[in-house]
Amino acid sequence: MKYEWKKQEKDIYLPKSKPELVNIKEAKYFCIKGKGNPNNKEFSDKISVLYQLSYTVKMMPKKGYTPNGYFEYSVYPLEGLWDITDKGKNSDTFNKNELLYTIMIKQPDFVDEDIFNRAVDIVKMKNKNSLVDNVYFESINDGLCVQMLHIGSYDNEEESFKIMRNYIDENNLKLTTLVHREIYLSDARKTKQDKLKTVLRYRLLEK
Repeated sequence: MKYEWKKQEKDIYLPKSKPELVNIKEAKYFCIKGKGNPNNKEFSDKISVLYQLSYTVKMMPKKGYTPNGYFEYSVYPLEGLWDITDKGKNSDTFNKNELLYTIMIKQPDFVDEDIFNRAVDIVKMKNKNSLVDNVYFESINDGLCVQMLHIGSYDNEEESFKIMRNYIDENNLKLTTLVHREIYLSDARKTKQDKLKTVLRYRLLEK
């Protein structure tokens, strides 16, 4: 049976439109870092290379190689960790050019460093994409978090973040950092701005 993250991991990827606590276990990711406006072509090119690598792993058995422990699955959605430069933090106006990000796609448990390197070699042979060399493989453990589903434009996310911060204060919780995670459940190219679905998440200090 095909593994569907939308069904098996609802608590992580399909939260309610109000804050809730969740414990995120360690998971494996293909990641790439960057700086600047996410509306720029560089950002979309980095998304593209992450998906190229992820689908390369998914299709390996059809290309003659089956990784140990492989199972049928749906590729996970794009995720991003977002911060801002010191210059951006000290500015009176929000400047997307000062954003710092790490975008990533979660991988199934059977994926390891060797499979990642194999996928990189395959993509490089096909596309000669120089961005592939900037992608890295990492295990991340977010632990205790507060998250909620934001419906609407990315530019309106602050409304949901305020709700989350109020929840944190009311429940005597503490943030580990203002760096936050976003999980993109909608295809922004095909979805109206007011219909976009994005999981927003803050990491919390463990009690």
